[in-house]
Formats: sequence, C-alpha cells, structure tokens
Amino acid sequence: MSQAEARWLNANLAVALFALDPAALGGIWLRARVGPARDRVMAGLELALAGQRAARLNINLADDALFGGVDLAATLAEGHLVRSRGLLADPTVMILPMAERASAGFAARLASALDGPVRHGLIALDEGAEPDERLPSSLVDRLAIHLDLSDIPLSEALDLSIDRDALRDARARLPHVEVPEAVIAELAQVAFRLGIDSLRAPMQALAVARASAALSGETEIEQSDLLTAIELVLAPRATQIPEAPEQEAQDDTPPEPQTPDPDNQPPPEETEQDETLDLPPVELLLEAARAMLPPDLLARLQAGKAARPSASASGSGAAKKGNHRGRPLPSRPGRIGGDARVDLVATLRAAAPWQPMRRAVAINKDKLLHIRMSDIRVRRFQETSDRAIIFVVDASGSSAMARLAEAKGAVELLLGEAYSRRDHVALVAFRGTGADILLPPTRSLVQTKRRLAGLPGGGGTPLASGLKSALELAGLAKGKGMTPSVALLTDGRANVDLSGAANRGQAAADASLMARAIRAQGVPGLVIDTGLRPTRGLDGLAGEMGVPYLPLPRADARSLSAAVDASLNPA
Repeated sequence: MSQAEARWLNANLAVALFALDPAALGGIWLRARVGPARDRVMAGLELALAGQRAARLNINLADDALFGGVDLAATLAEGHLVRSRGLLADPTVMILPMAERASAGFAARLASALDGPVRHGLIALDEGAEPDERLPSSLVDRLAIHLDLSDIPLSEALDLSIDRDALRDARARLPHVEVPEAVIAELAQVAFRLGIDSLRAPMQALAVARASAALSGETEIEQSDLLTAIELVLAPRATQIPEAPEQEAQDDTPPEPQTPDPDNQPPPEETEQDETLDLPPVELLLEAARAMLPPDLLARLQAGKAARPSASASGSGAAKKGNHRGRPLPSRPGRIGGDARVDLVATLRAAAPWQPMRRAVAINKDKLLHIRMSDIRVRRFQETSDRAIIFVVDASGSSAMARLAEAKGAVELLLGEAYSRRDHVALVAFRGTGADILLPPTRSLVQTKRRLAGLPGGGGTPLASGLKSALELAGLAKGKGMTPSVALLTDGRANVDLSGAANRGQAAADASLMARAIRAQGVPGLVIDTGLRPTRGLDGLAGEMGVPYLPLPRADARSLSAAVDASLNPA
C-alpha cells in the first residue's frame, strides 16, 4: 500500500469517527486545496452526518449572525426589543472554508463556541498555498484530527466508503465503551514524549480511541484503537522525535540451557494469561508513534525554531486599520464628521433597544426613530501593507571563494518566490570598504536578476556598512507604507569598520551598533551563516539584531532558499 493510499484511508476513517461524536472530537483540520480530492471528502462527510445540523460559515460573519442579537426589522416594527437566534443557538457542525484567513478575533469566538455548553463541531478547510497561511492556534488546539491531503493524487482519491447502518449502531454503542484506567496515563505519556504541551490533545486522543472502539463493534478500548488515536491526533502535533529506549548490553556468551522442572511450571491457563496483555506499554506506543511521524519532521521543526523568534515576520505586511478600504471590521462608536463613514445598520441596531424608553419621554410623540449621538457607529476596515524583503549579501573575498555562488542562487530563488507573492525586494551587497544598494525595493524580477548576476566578489568584510544600508532601506520602505524584513547571508566576521578602515575591533563594534539599531526599529529578519563551518560571533550578532541565527554549512542554493523562506514565512 502506498503512502498516499494509506493517508486516504485515514481520511475515510477520520470522517467516520468524527461523525460519531463531533462535539467530543471538536473537529477536523483538513488541509487541502479546492479540487476533486477535497470534494470527495466533503461528499463523504455529508453522507456520514446525514440527520445532523450543519452550516457553512464565512470568515467575515458578524457576531449577531453567529450568536444572535437584535432583530432590527422586528424591533422597529413591534416597538419593543426582539432578539434573533444565531446559527449556533443549536448543536451544529460548522464548515469553515478558507479557515487559514480567519482573523484571531473570529477564531477566538469560534473557539468559545466549541468550549460552550451547546455541543458543536468544526470542519476547518485550510486552503493555504503559502507557508505563512496557517489556521489560528486557538482552533488548532481544539480540533482533534489533523489531516493533510494537499498532495494526494487524484488516482488515489476514491469515493469514501461510508456505512450509515454501521455508524448508527456505533453511535448507540459509544456511551457504553469502557476506558481502562491505564489508557489516559499512557496517552498522556505519549503526548509528553512527543513534545505536545496541550492538555487537550490526550483527551482528544481518548475520544478518538473510544469512537474507534465503537466503530469496531467493541465495548472496550484496544491496542488498535490507541494506535488510531496516536496516528490521527498525536503524531501530527509532534514537536520532537521521542528518544528510542536504550538497549541493554548483552553478553556474548550464550546462556546455558536449563532443564525445565515440571513441578515449577505454571498451569497453561496462567501462562496464556501472562503472555496476553490487555494494553500495550508506553514504549510500544512510542515505537508506533515514531513510525507515524512525517519523514521531514526534523526539517520542519528546524525551520519552525528559526521562525518562532521572528513573530512579526509574517508572510504579509503589517495590518493597518482605517475607514476607507480593506477587510471589514466590527463597527465602533464614533461621531459624525471628518472622514468617518457611518454604519447605518449598526447605528440602528444600537438605537433599537432604547426606542420605547425614548419615545415615552420624547416631546414629539409622532417621531418614528429617536437617534442619539451615542448610537452612532462608524465603519472600520483593515488592510495589509506590502512587504519589502531586503537581502544583504556578503560579497567579500572569503565569501566569493567559498559560498557566493550558492548565495546568489538562493537569493535568485527567493526573489522568484517573493515576486509570486507580490512582495517588494531589495538587494544590498557589501565588500571591500563599503556597501552598495544594488536595488531599492522593487517588484521588477528581471532587473533584480540582472543586478544579481553582475554582483562582483572580493575584498574585506564591511558588515557594518551592509547593515547600515539595510537599515536605511528599511526606513525608506516604512516611509512608503511597506513592512520591511532583512535577510543577511554572510560567512565571516566583520573586519572593515564604517569609515572603511581595516580595523577588526572597531568593525565588530560598528556591526553590533548597527545590529542594535535594526532591533530598535523593530525590523524582523534572519541571519544565515553560509560558511563551510559556523562562524564564531554571528550567533551573537543575530541576538543583538533580535532575529534567528541559522548555520547552514553544507547547504546548496535550494536549501538556503528553503531556510530563508521558512523563516520569513513561518508555517
């Protein structure tokens, strides 16, 4: 069985398990682009959830549509406050397309609904194509099952097999499934050894194991149910590879054969009972978990560690609030005048509950609406600024002899990725006695490649001048409304100061000064050590800049490009 076929069978099983008890499992995080594979999963889900209430949500849905609020038309017509029922007033399976674009506030409101007394489930459809597009963490923690079907070939994506009669019987059997006392402790230990710090994860794994047992026709959790829970819940959340148990040293001398004593032999029933364990030990579960971990886990964890300190280095620019354009935000109280845009519906909704009281004390009884200044609500929008990635490339003599070719190739690959995301890119090269801004922030890929191809190498390492030029470009980008970030690629320590003199001590002090200035401006970025061996002092320089340090001594152009892309666009 191929890996893609096994993953597709897991998706089929996950849909059936979720349909048994959506509220206990919380939901499914389904990462897949729009296409036949996802359509077949959703068709199977619709069949499995037949008879249960489901609703598709929009990431811009207002709170009154979700939780209920003032029914404006009925309130104005009847003269007293009338409240509407929201979509989540009754138990509902929520389906959220484009979940990776949900704002933190909207995700928090959905998370509160999942934690509330009304039992809901959520199918989060993650359609993100870029590493920086990711489901909000508040939802990730509450969805038990994580599925990634982004690279499933169409030939493997067959129609899901859903047995509605078996689901009905399993749903009736689920409350009677017994949980042995050791199961919770073992799942908690496995979660801890996998580096999972969420307390919800082992409880969600237990819910999946119970549903698996009910679906298998059992009334007690068995080993296969635990393995299913580990594969669907714990393995995708792993942040570390658990250490294998140490093997005890064995003596080379074979043991002497012993003659069995029939008087000391236990009865056959006892021997069989001792050899049959009701539950697997934790180490066996961990061995199974190691086999389920994705093969590129170490690479993804390394990229994640490099990206985590750079929280502001997202895949897009900074969010800016205004009242003219962008993504709509909830209206806020305001005043008429200036460039404020009044939200008429929100204003009427704020004034509706007060109409009977105001009408009773009003002088003009015939007036239909009584609006006060406190009722005024103004529109708000949020737009994202463009991002400018400033590449600072070491073109000194040591780099030219060692890694300049790889650095050029990596920057060229990154420039192509940045161009596809419509980012602005800038290029600074430092060599000899100073630094040159070869390219100010631009979107011209052709011009960038031409400047990069003509980049010469040789001379000293004026690192401070390169950082100073990057700081100047960052200020220029900020002045144009962009969000700058700096990617420094170098293989050596500074040996030329800001004045252009060969003074290693002063050069190090100047580089530290410029690094602290970049940190003071809040410019995120990354320092990649491209030397054949990690360079002493570059990690300290990265710390002064407040950015990650990533040594890549044997990386080629593609590896360098992947490291920078993962760090500036954290997954």
